[in-house]
Amino acid sequence: MSQSTFGEKFKVTTWGESHGKALGVVIDGCPAGLPLCEEDVQRMLDRRKPGQNRFSTSRTEEDQVEILSGVFDGKTTGAPVSLIIYNRNQHSGDYGNIADAYRPGHADFTFDQKYGFRDYRGGGRSSGRETVGRVAAGAIAARILGELGISFTTFTRSIGPIEASVFRAEEISKNPFYMPDASAAEKAGAYLEQCIKEQNSAGGVVECRISGVPAGLGDPVFGKLDALFAQALMSIGAVKAVEIGDGILVSRMTGSENNDGFCMTENTICKTSNHAGGILGGISDGSEIILRVHIKPTPSISKPQETVTAHGEQISLEIHGRHDPVIVPRAVAAVESMAALVLTDALFRNMSSRMDHIKRFYEK
Repeated sequence: MSQSTFGEKFKVTTWGESHGKALGVVIDGCPAGLPLCEEDVQRMLDRRKPGQNRFSTSRTEEDQVEILSGVFDGKTTGAPVSLIIYNRNQHSGDYGNIADAYRPGHADFTFDQKYGFRDYRGGGRSSGRETVGRVAAGAIAARILGELGISFTTFTRSIGPIEASVFRAEEISKNPFYMPDASAAEKAGAYLEQCIKEQNSAGGVVECRISGVPAGLGDPVFGKLDALFAQALMSIGAVKAVEIGDGILVSRMTGSENNDGFCMTENTICKTSNHAGGILGGISDGSEIILRVHIKPTPSISKPQETVTAHGEQISLEIHGRHDPVIVPRAVAAVESMAALVLTDALFRNMSSRMDHIKRFYEK
């Protein structure tokens, strides 16, 4: 099974399964001298760990991270950084009834067709738990970006039909849904209670705003920054669509409505609006990058669903076990982490894009 590695200069490889002994990530290309300890990574992992509230799976994993290599005396050494998170609370027996059945909305059928084998215990590598390695790596990428003045504001924009209508950054961490609107969070809770009562689940939208990104990141043609974001964010298992800037609304706009004008502000070129979401021609333009990620409803539901077994038997399946009625709030950390990985790799790749930059770096 290939394709578990992401990035070119800042390269991450995730490993492990939902019900295996552990999961983890190896980061190759992390520069030496970055202050780093396990607590720095743990803060990001705590945002995605299960069992946080009624609207999260009851699987209680502490997701305690251990740094195995690449850090000495509180700083990175330039060697590969290896991180491990042990599974402590897996109940593999919960999946015995689906060992031969293809769960609707899951990767069971496609994995079987591709490999002739699948890990039915929570989905193996296709499980949302695989994102724990991405989030651990994203925490390190975010620390690198923070050293350069780049910051993230990532939140739940909507759950089902309930959408945040106001933005208060201080509210995001005060409710279980990471919504910037207290009233919307309350309505989302009521909506999810109804979904739980009906043995159903919900989807939603995560928005990520990135400030302090310099102009010039991304490469023309196949290395466009927006294309890299789309590929990275679509690689998160439950993501079905990605928007940048005004996103799908641009198809209804005129050119005069969609174009961002330019102006001078204190001898600096700025834009008069940001419909493009911080990226023009596949290259960052120096304004805030705005990403929106659409996430499907959790496919594991107790409501009876029609399916077949690997032997072709038609059955009605009820999925039991511990599952999130909505995965959007826990996906906030995964979205931010993948965005951080894209930007860190793009920054490192961009260091050799101009001769004057290279000369400046090596001048004595």
